[in-house]
Amino acid sequence: MYIKKILLIIVLLGLIAGGAFAYLIYNALFSPNTAFNNKEAYIYIPTGSSYDDFTNLVAPLLSDMETFEAVAKRKKYIDNIKPGKYLLKKGMNNNEIVNTLRSKNIPVNVSFNNQETMEKLAGRVSSQIEADSISLLKAFTDPEFLQENGFTGDTGLSMFIPNSYEFFWNTSATGFRDRMRKEYLRFWNDDRLKNAEVLDLTQIQVISLASIVQKETAKVNERPRVAGLYLNRLKKNMLLQADPTVIYALKRELGNFDTVIKRVLYKDLELNSPYNTYKYAGIPPGPITMPDISAIDAVLKPEKHDYYYMVANVEDFGYHKFATNLAQHNRNKVQYIRWINEQNINR
Repeated sequence: MYIKKILLIIVLLGLIAGGAFAYLIYNALFSPNTAFNNKEAYIYIPTGSSYDDFTNLVAPLLSDMETFEAVAKRKKYIDNIKPGKYLLKKGMNNNEIVNTLRSKNIPVNVSFNNQETMEKLAGRVSSQIEADSISLLKAFTDPEFLQENGFTGDTGLSMFIPNSYEFFWNTSATGFRDRMRKEYLRFWNDDRLKNAEVLDLTQIQVISLASIVQKETAKVNERPRVAGLYLNRLKKNMLLQADPTVIYALKRELGNFDTVIKRVLYKDLELNSPYNTYKYAGIPPGPITMPDISAIDAVLKPEKHDYYYMVANVEDFGYHKFATNLAQHNRNKVQYIRWINEQNINR
């Protein structure tokens, strides 16, 4: 009888201990363990992070680091930290948090447009993914990569088609660059290639001309007309005489693309640069900026007309007055010069 009581007590104690242990396990796995007040929080885990690095990032977001570590260890996450961007929601338990960190790397939208140089593009992209601007610039300007893909230092910017793209935050510099090459090839579909062939222009020439169109007008609905004008001049073997190319040449000469130039002076037209279309015939050796898709397509599908000249329209700012001959253009130009002098814009 006495032995039975002892056994009963042992069984009861075992049940109590087992229940307590089960409760602890349940609590560690399924009790809410977030410490932030917002509905959600993002955590960015850099490539190559150690568990200590990770702990420093996640600890401020959790109420109980000890139970989290127990679950992370049990689910073998401690030895397999995964870089990326992850979303934690208020009230998540340790099991949900570890599962999220193991398999739910969130893509980010990377967008860029109208960058004038590779340096500026690298800076823009680096603000949106893990790769820093130095590694991105190195990948963008790698001579071997450029040569293998038909680009040069002057034309490499042509490969980057402005848009919004989905990437994982922890994408490497070369990973980003290689994806952009695929997007470039995808952009140049059969229809665009056929239109370029009709114009007797290479893809890079199309983008270089589109970059001038981009700088000439911010009005998307005017771009096909501007593109048609420059194509008309090319057909007639006329100099393009585009002010934006002179401004680009000046910035390039100064080595400072942040320079603000509001007015092109007659002396600027004498600058000896292959980008100066007042001095050198044809399309410049590379783009003077990164043109929008609308500017590229404007070149590929230009407006058909007989215009050869244009000047800013001071009666409808943002647009231009077009002319079929020099005499008409000079009349239009008088109004613009009067206006720019009245504004005291000397440079």
